[in-house]
This record gives sequence, structure tokens and C-alpha cells, in this order.
Amino acid sequence: MSSSARPRMTGIGRVLVIVYAIMALAATGRSFVQIVRAFDEAPLAYTLSALAAGVYILATLALVFAGSPRWYRVAWIAIVFELVGVLVVGTLTFVLPELFAHQTVWSWFGAGYLFIPLVLPFFGLWWLITHRPGTRVPEVEAVAVAP
Repeated sequence: MSSSARPRMTGIGRVLVIVYAIMALAATGRSFVQIVRAFDEAPLAYTLSALAAGVYILATLALVFAGSPRWYRVAWIAIVFELVGVLVVGTLTFVLPELFAHQTVWSWFGAGYLFIPLVLPFFGLWWLITHRPGTRVPEVEAVAVAP
């Protein structure tokens, strides 16, 4: 495997993309139902759920294509935005609960999703740090051993 780039989607990378895809589907479904059924009851909360869904979709795609420098940057932006969103919305649900009459994906730091929204961006950022585009897997040279 001489001078080839590190494989992008193996092991934990695949798991990460699958979890992001599941969160994208869950957040999209939740926000769609919330907006269709009762948008006027909690427009801020339901808009934030839709925003979270969009971020999870973008992060999923960006991680899949993170081998390119452009998608790698998009992944960074999406995941940092996700982290800031879950921290801000999570904090606001404790400090100003009247703003959130209904739950969002990021309410109470993602408690409705087993805190996955709080933990996931940290794993995503770790993965991006350890899998920069253009990094190479060190070559292993065969060493002849004299008998």
C-alpha cells in the first residue's frame, strides 16, 4: 500500500456516519411532524428542530465526503455549529424554560435522544482531527532477517 491516502470510511468513521444519518432521519421526522401539527404553538422550538435536522443532514454528507478538503471544512463547520447549538439550546432550556414550551432535538442537551446530540459532536470533531484529508498511512517496509 505505497503512499496511498488513509481510507476515509472505515471502523469508527462508518459508525459515526450511521449515527449522524439516524439523527438526521429522527430530527427530520420530528420537526416535520411538529411543524405540520402545531407550528403556531411553539414556532421557536419547532424551527430549531428543523434547523437541527438540516445540520445533521449536512454533517452526514460532509463526513461521507470529508476526503476532499472542501467537504472536510463543511464537516467542521456543521459539527461546530451542532455543538454550539446543543450547548446554547440545552442551557437555555434550563435558564429560560418559558422559551421552549415544547421540546426540540437539542432541549436539555438532547435528553430526549439519550444525550446523543451532546456527545456526538465531540466524537465528530475527534474523528475530523484524526482524519485530515491528505494524511498518509505510514508505509511498512519488509525487513529481511538473516538466518
